[in-house]
Amino acid sequence: MLQSPPERGKRVTDDQARVIRLGMLPRNRQIGGNVNKAGRIREMEDVSDSNRNSFMRHAPLAAILTAAVVGYFTLGDYFTFETLQENREALMAFRDANYAGLVVAFVAVYFVIVAFSLPGAAVASVTGGFLFGLLAGTVFNVAAASLGAFAIFWAARLGLGRALAARMEASEGTIKRLKTGLHEHEISVLFLLRLVPAVPFFVANLVPALVGVRFFNYAFTTVLGIIPGAIVFTWIGVGLGEVFDRGESPDLSLLWEPEIIGPILGLCALAALPILIKTIRGRKEI
Repeated sequence: MLQSPPERGKRVTDDQARVIRLGMLPRNRQIGGNVNKAGRIREMEDVSDSNRNSFMRHAPLAAILTAAVVGYFTLGDYFTFETLQENREALMAFRDANYAGLVVAFVAVYFVIVAFSLPGAAVASVTGGFLFGLLAGTVFNVAAASLGAFAIFWAARLGLGRALAARMEASEGTIKRLKTGLHEHEISVLFLLRLVPAVPFFVANLVPALVGVRFFNYAFTTVLGIIPGAIVFTWIGVGLGEVFDRGESPDLSLLWEPEIIGPILGLCALAALPILIKTIRGRKEI
């Protein structure tokens, strides 16, 4: 007696069909066993793929955090003004012989310092002014710092950032209001993170990625927001040669002089103005 045709959605190989026709094995048992086995294999493959994808997403941020911790304890004595003073003549000679090569090397080193949150960003900024002057030094400092900030942003966004942003989006209450308020004032908040001197640079790089801000707004405010500070550090570097000639070290406390910090705080107030105006209008409407 012939067997009924295979059920739709279940594939039977030629060998299985011959076994069924000969009556050697119940058809449903044969097919069902293969389907269950295939399902278990697919589940195992899905779990493996999920674990592998999770590792790949978190690996960049884990590498950055590891490098930051190791660098904090091991590189602090290398990225110093004393090191710069000891290698002053060699750097100047290399600049005169190979300007483009020194620019590439400087931007690459500064990029690594920022991307991996290593110590020495302030020294690197001053070095830019010392080697290249105010205009070119500012351009190179801003370019290197911005590229490093972009790198750490994407490392954080692809790792913890997406999951954390999704949780904040699904949350209610205070977290939901903070998330909504951040998106309403995204540009102003990002500018404040860059302009306020008390906010560490690595914090201003990580926090926006973790709370889900738009990359274009992050990039725009990063490039413009670090220009005032970059000009000040580069300006200090321009006069660094004379400081070394006197046997002194550069005085970074200059950053807190009224004529320097005043304009920067003014920019902070300007960045916060839209938030203040919207807050006042919102209260009036209530």
